[in-house]
Amino acid sequence: MSGNNPYHFNLLGLDDPQQALQMLRQRPFQPESLKHDASRFVPDEGLQEAVNTALAVGEPLLLTGEPGTGKTQTAYYVAWKLGLDDVLHVQVKSDSKAQDILYHFDSVRYFHDAHVKAGIGKSLNKDDYVEERPLWTALKSDKPRVLLIDEIDKAPRDFPNDLLNELDQMSFTVKETGQKISMQDGNRPLVFITSNSERRLPEAFLRRCVFHHIDFSQDMLHRVVASHSAGFSNVANRNGMLTLAINRFMQLRRGMRLRKQPATGELLVWLKAMALAAGTSPQRLQELFFQLEDERRLLPFLTTLLKDRQDAETVKRHYQ
Repeated sequence: MSGNNPYHFNLLGLDDPQQALQMLRQRPFQPESLKHDASRFVPDEGLQEAVNTALAVGEPLLLTGEPGTGKTQTAYYVAWKLGLDDVLHVQVKSDSKAQDILYHFDSVRYFHDAHVKAGIGKSLNKDDYVEERPLWTALKSDKPRVLLIDEIDKAPRDFPNDLLNELDQMSFTVKETGQKISMQDGNRPLVFITSNSERRLPEAFLRRCVFHHIDFSQDMLHRVVASHSAGFSNVANRNGMLTLAINRFMQLRRGMRLRKQPATGELLVWLKAMALAAGTSPQRLQELFFQLEDERRLLPFLTTLLKDRQDAETVKRHYQ
């Protein structure tokens, strides 16, 4: 290994295009599956207590924390743990409306058809133009369902308040048809709401939720890394290497004034990059171990951790 340069190793063999193409073809493709990972999720005592409290009192559980702390995964874990059907996952966007969670009335198709059929004296049934959405699906179920409203802080300001009554009463009315939708036989949905705290939610909405904040801590990282260790088994099997990696990762977050702090996603990709490098030879694994062990040395594969040019320059200057 030469100096403090972590980039000397050619992961994809770019000096040999044919070798690089072969390695690209052999890369494992495993899309993220929250359902698949649910059984490996390990909530801490605080999170378990918050979940149990929300289930007992029948209120939504609002989870906050940095990306990658397990907010979304918690909903999938509870569905798996209780043996329930698939999570009804609503990914909130900047243009989301509260009604998107209840139902959708296809007004464009309705008015088009009304115009076409008006001349032949036929009437339309508005029920044919109503599409149920996640809360409707949950309410009509013959057993409890998990409803996840993910990243609610990305929605317009009125979005949370527009859901207050529906989540409180677990019922709503389709205004176009007058149909009332209510939960079946007391099977109240289990509602999980996540927020990255990009903005504060309305007080009235907060009062109706059980709240829990998941800290970005070393213990949390150990639990997450342990649940994904199959993706970097050679690093995980090297005694003490994962602990060293997590320690250095936390030092990077705490010891540097970074504009964009690396989160859990960056950590997992970083570990996979080291695993790929370590898989080339026992000597390379040993080199990486020593590089992590020596706190005076620059971390390997920083491009997986730092996503800001100024941050990269700051870190490199620190180790010069």
